Amino acid sequence: MDTLKVRDAKDVEEVVRAAIAGDQPLEIIGHGTKRQIGHPMATNAVLDLSGLNAVSAYEPNELIITVQSGAPLSDVQSLIDSKNQQFAFEPMDTSVLLGASGSGTIGGMIGAGLAGPRRIKAGGARDHLLGAHAVSGFGDSFKTGGRVVKNVTGYDLCKLLAGSWGTLAVMTEVTLKVMPKPESERSLMLAGLDDVTAGRAMTAALGSPYDVSGAAHLPASVFGSSTGVLAGLGAGGRALTLLRLEGIAASVADRAGSLSKALAAFGAVEMLQDDASAAVWAGIRDVEPFAASGARGLWPVWRIVCPPASGGALGQALAHGSQGDVIYDWGGGLIWAAVPPRPDALAGPVRQQVEAAGGHAMLVRASEDIRRNVDVFHPQAAGVAALGQRVRHSFDPKIILNRGRMVRVSAS
Repeated sequence: MDTLKVRDAKDVEEVVRAAIAGDQPLEIIGHGTKRQIGHPMATNAVLDLSGLNAVSAYEPNELIITVQSGAPLSDVQSLIDSKNQQFAFEPMDTSVLLGASGSGTIGGMIGAGLAGPRRIKAGGARDHLLGAHAVSGFGDSFKTGGRVVKNVTGYDLCKLLAGSWGTLAVMTEVTLKVMPKPESERSLMLAGLDDVTAGRAMTAALGSPYDVSGAAHLPASVFGSSTGVLAGLGAGGRALTLLRLEGIAASVADRAGSLSKALAAFGAVEMLQDDASAAVWAGIRDVEPFAASGARGLWPVWRIVCPPASGGALGQALAHGSQGDVIYDWGGGLIWAAVPPRPDALAGPVRQQVEAAGGHAMLVRASEDIRRNVDVFHPQAAGVAALGQRVRHSFDPKIILNRGRMVRVSAS
């Protein structure tokens, strides 16, 4: 396979134009940590963006960073952490789930758009993307957005790039909002709740005035396959419901006390503070109980988004029907489901139940053979699919960029 390493946006333009001329689709990668997500692509040419790794500008006082798309995510996070700042949407580190090496690149973070537990409060990756430079499937560079929050006139195209998995354009540089890190955090824990009752507890907490920034439920069954901090948390074979509060230390302490009283009907509340709390939420963000190195490492994993009110019942049905395990995040609105190995990853029954609950399901981890034969991304209604196709063709009419990653198509 030919790997084409680029040094700047002009190189990207030349590579894309050559690919168009030869009708040769390109696989777009940074560090390749997310290559196992999506359908296998029929191509023998890889556009490697890892050389675009510079931080173009960082203005901590303005809460803005501009960085090239191939910059390592871990390096950028270390940089903003040195100024006591963070990406508020908590980008997921897929290397735990996929068994890849490294945390990927900034471009991969935006292209995947996989936000962590704080999404319920801070929004997703697209909400923090202010602007981008990219090369379209015409081989032309374009700029969208800018370097201030209120800058949009016309179409806010950079929002389309977030979660597009490299199928619309090749991002070369992005501008993102950063936010101050909280001074303190505490996690309230309720033990022994079933999935539906836990959903009610999370709904009550999220509907309270106490500014909850994380709400997750871990059934007892997942702790047997957990490693790291979550394994120790589940000692005793009990389900745990976790609620996170962040902010100024005095405020967090006061809100934690008030929320504990408000949740008294659900049982006694235990508490985790600061570093211990942060470690637990990192494990939830990265789906540590289903890690590639763990007991469920060979099981297909589904990422299911549904109405939070339906989450508990849906998760219970999925776990019972598949004999698998589930984890709840976003107050029940996000379910991670690990199912026993099957040739089709149980796609039929999983999607039937998810659709009945008003949700959609994405197959995040599965073997290459399964991903060749099963829709990885949830099939869209005809009208939505047609609109998506028109958008795609307006950016990349010859389907040169990541052809077949999101929708199975012929390689020809």
